[in-house]
Amino acid sequence: MPTLNLFTNIPVDAVTCSDILKDATKAVAKIIGKPESYVMILLNSGVPIAFAGTEEPAAYGELISIGGLGPGVNGKLSETISEILQIKLSIDSSRFYIKFYDSPRPFFGYNGSTF
Repeated sequence: MPTLNLFTNIPVDAVTCSDILKDATKAVAKIIGKPESYVMILLNSGVPIAFAGTEEPAAYGELISIGGLGPGVNGKLSETISEILQIKLSIDSSRFYIKFYDSPRPFFGYNGSTF
């Protein structure tokens, strides 16, 4: 159930959006060690964002998972998601924050219940 919610101030066309969703799904699944069928990626583009006092290309992300996170995994996720945003949207890694949440099972719902 890893869920990555990305926000960027860059408008993203449908083809690029699809590429980012596919690349991020594969990366999150591989790095956390969960099946792709469990991974959800959301991409919110064209969101007003100011970072360091400017509106130059920037992004913010939140990754929530039940387990699988930790210092080493989080670092690899940050690096990999940052690379995807750099390649696909030309967002410099110095203009990207990502926050990680390790959620307890009862705090995440699915299929009318919780995990």
